[in-house]
Amino acid sequence: MRSLSKQDIIDIIYGCTLLGTGGGGSLDGALKLVEQDFREGREFMLADIDEIPDETYVAVPYVCGSVSPLTEEEEKKYKGLPSMDVTEAMRAFQAMEEYFGKPFYGIVTTELGGENTADALHVAAQLAKVIIDGDPAGRSVPELQHSTYFINDIPIEPMAVATPFGDTAIINNVVDDFRAEALVRAMSVVSKNMIGVVDHPTTKEQAKKALIPGTITYSLNIGKSLREANESGDDPAIAVAKTGGGKILFRGTVTGFSWDTIDGFTIGDMELKGTEAHEGDKYKVWFKNEHIISYLNGEVDVTVPDLICVIDKDGVPITNPFYENGMELVVIGLPAPEQWTTKRGLEVFGPKSFGFDIDYCGLKV
Repeated sequence: MRSLSKQDIIDIIYGCTLLGTGGGGSLDGALKLVEQDFREGREFMLADIDEIPDETYVAVPYVCGSVSPLTEEEEKKYKGLPSMDVTEAMRAFQAMEEYFGKPFYGIVTTELGGENTADALHVAAQLAKVIIDGDPAGRSVPELQHSTYFINDIPIEPMAVATPFGDTAIINNVVDDFRAEALVRAMSVVSKNMIGVVDHPTTKEQAKKALIPGTITYSLNIGKSLREANESGDDPAIAVAKTGGGKILFRGTVTGFSWDTIDGFTIGDMELKGTEAHEGDKYKVWFKNEHIISYLNGEVDVTVPDLICVIDKDGVPITNPFYENGMELVVIGLPAPEQWTTKRGLEVFGPKSFGFDIDYCGLKV
C-alpha cells in the first residue's frame, strides 16, 4: 500500500480522461472534484488487489448517465428540486454500507474515465477508504454489462442508487446486468441524466477473479507521460503511444461533428481532415458515450475493445461531444486489456455487441 501525492492524483485523472476514450466525464469536472480533497488535506491510499483483507468488502461507486449537456428546456424540469451537499456516488456508497451494516474496506473505480475515476477517488478520500489498483474495464465503457465482473459471472447486485435530489434506493434480485443497465439508465433519464450508483460489493477472492490489475498505476503512467512530454517540449501523442504500447492513428483538424442524446446515451460522430503525414486522408470516429469504432477513408480502422483516444495538439484529452470545427486533434490507438479479447469478452464488448457486422481484428501496432 502506498500514499498518492497531489501530483499523482492529477496525473491519474489526466491519464484516466485519455483512457476514457471520449467518455467517463470531463477533465475539468474531475479536477474540481478532487480539489476539495486537496484543500481539506485528505489522504489517498492505493492498495493492490492482493492487499484486500479477507472477510472484508470492496465496492464500485460511480455516476451513470449521458455526457451531453442539458438543454434549457430540460433544466426547467428540475427547477425547485433540492440539491445535496455531497456527491451522488458518495451517498450511494453510504447507503450500501448502511444496507450491509458494516464499513467496507475499499473503493474500486468502475472504469478509467475522468469524472468517474475522480468520483471514486473522492469517495475514498472523504470516507477514508483505500483505493484498489484495478478496475473492471481498463477504459471507459457505455453500459453496465461492459464489465469484467459480468464476463466472470460476478453478481452486480445489490446495487445502491442516489439521484442529485436526495432520492436513494437499494436494488435487489436484479435479473442480470442488462436489466440493471435498463433500471439505472431509466432513473438517470429522469434525474438530469446523472445518477450515483454503487454496485458489485465483492470479496478479495471475487476481486482477484474479475478485476484487471494495476490499472490505476497504468493511468498514472499515462498521465505522467503526458505531463512530462509537455514540460520537455516533446510530442505528447508519441509519449502516450509509447507508454501505452499503442500507436498514433491520425492527425487532423475537425471538419464536422454531430450528436444527440438517445435513451440516456450521447451518440454521434466526429470527422477529421488529415494533416502532416495524413494530408489528403479523412478519419471518422463514431461514439456511444465512448469511442466505439473509427474509419480511415471510409474503411474500418479500429474497433472496441481497443481504445480510440483523442487529444488536442497540447495533449489535453477531449471528451464527447465537445468538439469545434477547426480543432487540431490527434487520435491514438491503445490495445485493449487481455480479458476483453477473449471469446467471452468480445461477445460482451466487441463490435458486434454494438450492432456492427464486423469481426474484431485487433490493433496493429
